[in-house]
Amino acid sequence: MTMEIQSEPAIDRHKHRLNVHLDRWQGKLPRRGASVMDWLRQPSSRWVRIPIGLLLVACGLLGFLPILGFWMAIPGLLLLALDVPFLRLPIRVAIVRTRYAFTRWKQRRRARKG
Repeated sequence: MTMEIQSEPAIDRHKHRLNVHLDRWQGKLPRRGASVMDWLRQPSSRWVRIPIGLLLVACGLLGFLPILGFWMAIPGLLLLALDVPFLRLPIRVAIVRTRYAFTRWKQRRRARKG
């Protein structure tokens, strides 16, 4: 009798969990930003999403210049993580840790005020 494992591959699981985080983030965006994000996340937009992600990361690396900013690397990495499997886990971990740190910071700030 063979044991069948019905679990999904790790890569697909990371993609699903990353999409859960992106859904949460997209829900907090203004309507126009959410609609652009929705369009970029469509499978048919892959050939637009990858160059935009690369461009944002490249501009983020040049953040010391006046117009560009380091913030540009974050959305670029998020877009690339949708198509590049080895980026999914580190990006998802970074999202979770950042959210946890932000929540703790807000709690400490409230405790100082109250």
